[in-house]
Amino acid sequence: MSEPDTLPACLAGVGLKLAHIPALHDLGPAAFVDGAGFLEVHAENYMVDGGPMLRHLERVRERWPLSIHGVGLSIGGDAPLNEDHLVRLDRLLRCFEPDWFSEHLAWSSHGGRWFNDLLPLPYDRATLNRVCDHVDQVQHRFRRSVLLENPSTYLEYAGSTMDEPTFLAEVVRRTGCGLLLDVNNAYVSGVNQGRDPWSLIDALPARSVAEIHLAGFAEDRDAAGDRLLIDHHGAAIDAAVWALYERTVARLGPVPTLIERDNHVPALQALEAEARCALQIQRRAISPACAWGDRPTTG
Repeated sequence: MSEPDTLPACLAGVGLKLAHIPALHDLGPAAFVDGAGFLEVHAENYMVDGGPMLRHLERVRERWPLSIHGVGLSIGGDAPLNEDHLVRLDRLLRCFEPDWFSEHLAWSSHGGRWFNDLLPLPYDRATLNRVCDHVDQVQHRFRRSVLLENPSTYLEYAGSTMDEPTFLAEVVRRTGCGLLLDVNNAYVSGVNQGRDPWSLIDALPARSVAEIHLAGFAEDRDAAGDRLLIDHHGAAIDAAVWALYERTVARLGPVPTLIERDNHVPALQALEAEARCALQIQRRAISPACAWGDRPTTG
């Protein structure tokens, strides 16, 4: 399908993997996701002083829009934000000036120890104040808006006094930050908590959603035999998540959408196929006359 000139807001991208860089450069900007592609990297992989990683990123940034996604700031932690991490992240953002910068609404450090995970928060007033203070600090330090991503969760805190969309909306109201809506996380958390996944998306302040993530999940059973979904970024996007995304775009309009794949990473062409599907859903939301491509086969 050719790219309609009347739909400039539609964008779909993939996470940048080193193995895909030769194929990306062979494609060129006009061919990558029908000329409407962008790329995202995890900040922590590029917070270095030099070397081939940064040279690759410099070349990529010259050709495509860039999103930098942080996974280690621990913005929900009860300790002060790590100064060394802030310094290195600030340097990276100033060097590459990404179109979007995002972080998780989660914590990953405590008592000076760091955990290789993004852990959920209690949604109460004390946590809200702490998260808002950290978001204010980050945005003042970096002189740019940060997008907060809704987490995938497997349990809820008994001490929470507000639900997730209320918490997120209040952070947005108090700090002026934006949101990165992970539709897969909304689906995973909804199934795991026995909630309708749409209830989170429908309650979010629509104008604050500046980027969307889509990914695959794994499925298991918990000790009670109930369905348990695990956000593992290692499979094609499930049909139920595609349906939730389509409903989301119908509400929000076209939002730049990233296909995440961090495990069992396929060839670039497979990720491009999913990105094109997201692009076509965005275009369909604006103009029902837009042609549909084949949706990728999912679980």
